[in-house]
Amino acid sequence: MNESVTTGIRVVSHDLPVSSEFESFMAGDWAVTSLPDGIRLSVADLTPARRARLSAHFPGERVIVPAGELKVRSNDCDYRFRPYSAYSWLTGLAGEEQAGHVLVLEPDGPSGHDAVLYIRPRSLRTGDGFYRDRRYGEFWVGRRPDLAEAERMTGIRCVHLDGYDDLPPGRNAASDAELAAVLSGLRLVKDAWEVGRLQLAVDHTATGFEDVVRALPRALAHPRGERWIEGVFGLRARAEGNGTGYETIAASGAHACVLHWIRNDGPLDARQLLLLDAGVETDSLYTADITRTLPLSGRFSSVQRQVYELVLAAQEAGIAALKPGASFRDFHRACMRVIAEGLVEWGVLKSAGGDFHRRYTLCSSGHMLGMDVHDCAQARAEVYLEGILEEGQVLTVEPGLYLQPDDETLPPELRGIGVRVEDDLVITAEGARLMSGALPRTPDAIETWMGALLEG
Repeated sequence: MNESVTTGIRVVSHDLPVSSEFESFMAGDWAVTSLPDGIRLSVADLTPARRARLSAHFPGERVIVPAGELKVRSNDCDYRFRPYSAYSWLTGLAGEEQAGHVLVLEPDGPSGHDAVLYIRPRSLRTGDGFYRDRRYGEFWVGRRPDLAEAERMTGIRCVHLDGYDDLPPGRNAASDAELAAVLSGLRLVKDAWEVGRLQLAVDHTATGFEDVVRALPRALAHPRGERWIEGVFGLRARAEGNGTGYETIAASGAHACVLHWIRNDGPLDARQLLLLDAGVETDSLYTADITRTLPLSGRFSSVQRQVYELVLAAQEAGIAALKPGASFRDFHRACMRVIAEGLVEWGVLKSAGGDFHRRYTLCSSGHMLGMDVHDCAQARAEVYLEGILEEGQVLTVEPGLYLQPDDETLPPELRGIGVRVEDDLVITAEGARLMSGALPRTPDAIETWMGALLEG
């Protein structure tokens, strides 16, 4: 084994040593290859305006937006890399090969900036890096664009990453809270291209939900049926996009009362409900976020339907509150009014006033959606949580009832039922457009849809 010392820690490599003769043999007789001359990212014409909007916030300052670094999962295995969303938004680059790359906006006069991309270009067939470097070598992780190819793809001047270390410091999105907040705020309103990517993610997600229903007979027969569901949806997400936009929640029975149940290690029971919260992330990193609560038998019981219909009524009230000029929090308030009144009608609460309904709802009823599932989360409160809805914003409406199995304030028949209905919507001049309408939402429509898929 080869051994080397790095920062005082012994690093052991399992590569065999190579002879000088082998190094010489590997150095020659490689054909010249290049990417197609006309290759250019479809979003490259939109990113200059995005960078100009960022530039206007920091005149005369160097602005640094890193893609991020590889992170170790275990020993010498890294997690699959996904670039920082703001980096991708500003450059159009979204691939795994972006690890370690950095966008720098260099001050150009009192108010403008020049964009420079510091990248690790393709590993040339010189030295031994292209066949021995397990993290970045071409024979290990695949080909990267060279500098000229990267410039054609992005329209941004590209230089070798080695030069980044010589730069003076500047505002860095990895550590500067103000810069991170501005970047989040700039991404709140989506342009038409972004809405198209989000619609594509929603459409693929709808197909993934159909896959899951078709797979229910096999999932029901497996001792870890939740994992089967997760795997079926994950296959669609990887086949059609970059993968899932977040960890899939496949929660059956009382697991649905755990808001972020991602263990997905339980069996399925045909007498219970399945809460499936999942989203496909496109190759351009825009993700859907949809939840459906499905009867595993294909039919809702009377009490399951009772809970589902209250949650659906709450969602309908929330969707009706969406329009330009409305407060962001208006739709949540509308959802909760319906939930609280329903709990009073059931005899669970004595009054719809106050916040006692939160025992059974736990969280907010939606969030912004985009390149992150909880998009623009670092934006200042005055432009997001306390802000006003604008045309072009994309968000979820997702009220839920989580009736814990050990909650003695509930009648026994309600305990252990969790229901969430979540859809993705884009704010329009008239109100809001339901992007995920291809998936049924009412109990009757769900039963009909499931029946047709299972029979087919």
